[in-house]
Amino acid sequence: MTTVKTLNWGIIGPGTIARAFADGVAHSNHSKLVAVASRAPGPDLATQFPGARVLAGYDALLADKEVEAVYIATPHPFHAEWAIKAAEAGKHVLVEKPLALSAFEIDAVFHAHRKAGTFAAEAYMYRLHPMTEKIISLVREGAIGEVRMIQSSFGYQMGSINPALRHFASDLAGGGILDVGGYPVSMARLIVGAATGQTVAEPVTTLGTANLAETGADLWAAAVLKFPNGIVAEVSAGILIGLDNVLRIHGSTGRLEVSNFWFASGHRGGTGHIHIHRPKGTVETIAIEEKGWLYAFEADAAALAIRAGKQEFTAPGMTWADSLGNARVLDKWRADAGIEYSVEKPAQRTRPLANRPLHKGNVIPQISIPGLNKKVSAVALGFEDFRTFASGAILLDAFYEKGGTLFDTGYIYAGGFTEKLLGDWHTSRGIREEIAIIGKGAHSPLCYPDVIGRQLGETLDRLKTDHVDVYFMHRDNLNVPVGEFVDAIDIEVKKGRIRGPWGGSNWTRDRMDAAIDYAHRTGKTAPGALSNNFALAEMLDPIWAGCVTSSTPAWKAWLTARQIPNFSWSSQARGFFTDRAGRDKRDNEELVRVWYNEQNFARRDRAIALAKTLGKSPIHVALAYVLAQPFPSIPLIGPRTLAELDDSCEAFSIALGPKEVTALEG
Repeated sequence: MTTVKTLNWGIIGPGTIARAFADGVAHSNHSKLVAVASRAPGPDLATQFPGARVLAGYDALLADKEVEAVYIATPHPFHAEWAIKAAEAGKHVLVEKPLALSAFEIDAVFHAHRKAGTFAAEAYMYRLHPMTEKIISLVREGAIGEVRMIQSSFGYQMGSINPALRHFASDLAGGGILDVGGYPVSMARLIVGAATGQTVAEPVTTLGTANLAETGADLWAAAVLKFPNGIVAEVSAGILIGLDNVLRIHGSTGRLEVSNFWFASGHRGGTGHIHIHRPKGTVETIAIEEKGWLYAFEADAAALAIRAGKQEFTAPGMTWADSLGNARVLDKWRADAGIEYSVEKPAQRTRPLANRPLHKGNVIPQISIPGLNKKVSAVALGFEDFRTFASGAILLDAFYEKGGTLFDTGYIYAGGFTEKLLGDWHTSRGIREEIAIIGKGAHSPLCYPDVIGRQLGETLDRLKTDHVDVYFMHRDNLNVPVGEFVDAIDIEVKKGRIRGPWGGSNWTRDRMDAAIDYAHRTGKTAPGALSNNFALAEMLDPIWAGCVTSSTPAWKAWLTARQIPNFSWSSQARGFFTDRAGRDKRDNEELVRVWYNEQNFARRDRAIALAKTLGKSPIHVALAYVLAQPFPSIPLIGPRTLAELDDSCEAFSIALGPKEVTALEG
């Protein structure tokens, strides 16, 4: 029998749940607690955690060479910070639920551990217990027939609202959804997965609500989850309500019930019970006797995974995908309930997730753009997909820390939310003068000269600045003489509200030439920038109505002759150069309609061949191609995750010369 080397644990945040975990470690087979850290250690810690060294401060524990893995049991808002810092220190982590405040934060934690090669997991202890395995087996075996509905709750009665307690404090992400709502959600997803032959299943819709205290914490809350096969789950949670806390799985031939399923057979072992109710009133009880301590199972499962070189649990433990799926449900639940914690808002979220000062990096090269009085990053970041400040700030911070200083916004994006997000972000970081902002307005159908100034005023208010550095008309209106647009924008330039080049997004060469000619004749500010699609794959059909591509030879010659910078959207052809976009992947209507022809396939084949010689991916070559043009070419990129941002940055290590550019074009 192979002997597994004991894993040395340290604990950050020595509260009640940490003591329960320490008890589990003490009764485990492969784990040992060697240290516990507190920001203000008292004399009682040595008694509460016998045999463990007591350290002052969490940094001291991360620096401790004896500690291999860290159990993080701080209040919720500090989970992501210390999990990321642990990865940077080369430590494995098991993080008490919720692993972080949102799926975006959890993704950032996993990104840090993916790069560090360390283990990270969310501590839903019940998932590793034999009783959970028995519940899964009964569902898979059809013990209650076809699963149709699940009801699960976890609610406890705190007595009365006390804003001083973390349970009610918005700056500590208080409330039932994050504190205990993850249990019924995670179990429902697990049961539906078992019923449908999957590990876990994700709902297609989540509808949530909650009753909120004046502090913003949810006192009691409920949500309905509908899954693809029609199974419905009703989940509820609360901190000021004593719910029955019974898991009910309703099937076509019976109902399975388990009380307090998260306790399984008990903290210190014991006997748990699964009751199967039949339609005629009979009840079958299955007793699960287990001597093992509840928290010992997750400690040993983590130890075995780490010793095996794994970075995550094996199901039914919470895998990375499982934790992200669970968090997305909780995100939607609290969004429906109108819950945004104060700790997630700009006034408090003034630093990156790891809680260090923001610093500008140098991964992304800096370039000069004609008409702009400061150097900016070679790519601009677009971020239309974020709907909260906390989620968007993660990517904005990371982009800046790689050297990203150019940001692409638009008056119509998310009804103005992304402009407000950027304004809150640069204000909270104090870096307005170090970045450049692209503003866009006058999108159809409101594409008229008198709209430009009004929309720009709203844009600047949202952005919390008195100017944009680059401005584009988002569309053109051929029914309006181009000179009227030039006049309207010239007014804004003279007011100082546009301080760099302006131009058209999705404008034709004829309109650009006409605008330039009119401006020169009248002494107005001429357009000096363009924002059309440009990519190695030529856009065959507009992605959206009114869109224009500049990927044709005629456009390239025009841009080269005039040396007008093009800020290219869809610069990587919206996934055409990924492995998923092969010739036979025709289930994506847009991909087929916009990019599929023999010329583009040939260019893709050449990008694949070149990428292979460079040890890169074809998507990196495609972005490098846009950067290597004989005119100023600034791609707009839209990564949704830190991994996608890192992947985009791989293009900066590829230096394509004119011969390689020509060869790729064919």
